[in-house]
Amino acid sequence: MSGYLTTHVLDTANGCPGEGISLSLYKIEAGSAQLIVEAVTNDDGRVDSPILAGADFVKGTYELRFSAGDYFRARGTELAEPAFLDEVVIRFGLADEAAHYHVPLLISPYSYSTYRGS
Repeated sequence: MSGYLTTHVLDTANGCPGEGISLSLYKIEAGSAQLIVEAVTNDDGRVDSPILAGADFVKGTYELRFSAGDYFRARGTELAEPAFLDEVVIRFGLADEAAHYHVPLLISPYSYSTYRGS
């Protein structure tokens, strides 16, 4: 079985899933970023299918970029301009092509955290 990549966004400021957050996945090679996929989180803060799977799921360095500022503005949150966190970028490595990598994001207008989930 091939490995796959998923994500989940939780809005810790409002205690709810991060619904409607635009995100992009990039593969990092030789210092440049190649766009792989763009998606939007559903009402549970997840993407409906794996972000990366099958033959596209290969070892390497990747970045998930989340449009956090746009999300909070759409919720009516008053942000400074420029926003403290506008785009959240998480760079991570995929080393095991048979594994499930889950990269969750816990976000507020002024902080975020991530970890390798299950």
